[in-house]
Amino acid sequence: MFKRLLDYNDGEELEIVVLIKNSQLRHTKNDKLYLALIFGDSSGELRGNYWDASNQDAAMFNEGTIVELNGKREEYHGQPQIKIYSLRVVGPSEGYDLNQFIKAAPEKTQDMKEEINQYVFEILNPTWNRIVRYLLKKWDKRFFDYPAGKSNHHAVRSGLAYHTISMLRDAKGLADNYSQVNRSLLYAGCILHDMGKVLELSGPVATQYTTEGNLVGHLVLIDEQIMLAAREMKIDPESEDLLLLRHLVLSHHGKYEYGSPKLPALLEAELLHRIDDLDAAIYAITNALQHTKPGNFTETIMSQGNRRFYRPKVDQELDQSKKLE
Repeated sequence: MFKRLLDYNDGEELEIVVLIKNSQLRHTKNDKLYLALIFGDSSGELRGNYWDASNQDAAMFNEGTIVELNGKREEYHGQPQIKIYSLRVVGPSEGYDLNQFIKAAPEKTQDMKEEINQYVFEILNPTWNRIVRYLLKKWDKRFFDYPAGKSNHHAVRSGLAYHTISMLRDAKGLADNYSQVNRSLLYAGCILHDMGKVLELSGPVATQYTTEGNLVGHLVLIDEQIMLAAREMKIDPESEDLLLLRHLVLSHHGKYEYGSPKLPALLEAELLHRIDDLDAAIYAITNALQHTKPGNFTETIMSQGNRRFYRPKVDQELDQSKKLE
């Protein structure tokens, strides 16, 4: 049976073709060079260190390179990793496509499109509805294909749409519970808040920040897209409806130190920020726990204040019961 990267168990040797998703040249305590690598395929990611590396190795085994990896899966401080025996760059004539090494969101693209469209029907304000529909149509292919980040939350194919759907589901629960929430505004904010990432990021394969992403950023980029859409549809640029929508996307990071040019000044803006932060946190923690054995702590999660999270031993019982089903 064909085995993918995460199909191997501790102690198993592997010879497998994978994608280098991250490569960093570092120094040991003895000032020797090594490469800290993250390998990936459609099953997920695993780390490994390439010892006694050189600058030439760093140039050869860089991000976005397909390699043949020979090594053994092992455990280090409760975390899985690859002990590397050898690496070989796979040439273009060997028939591999970068796309086959990309992990995708757990829901089908067509299903996500249909669900998002159902939420669009519930945006009753005509200005917000028109702008959301216009931009969803304009960026359809990228929106449903791109990740939501380079390496942090939802950094998978279609991760942007998956993150958006998850937030919309949370927003629905909050709007159902709190009647004072403007459901239409909150839904519009959820759909548009990260859409600037279709311009900020290069795509799902070997994701990098674009020049626009580095110099402007997705908050300002989506605000610009909203204004361009409004101009195209002859919507008054000074109307309150447009200002409210712009405020939501510009303030959704919540704090100045998180890159937000404005602090939330609407109930819906505060909710949008908290829903976004919650969904990103749950994704990051869950992803780390999936790579952690029951009874151990995860690796340090930078996006969660460099904290580590414990995976209870009861999870082992749940895993075993699922295998018996």
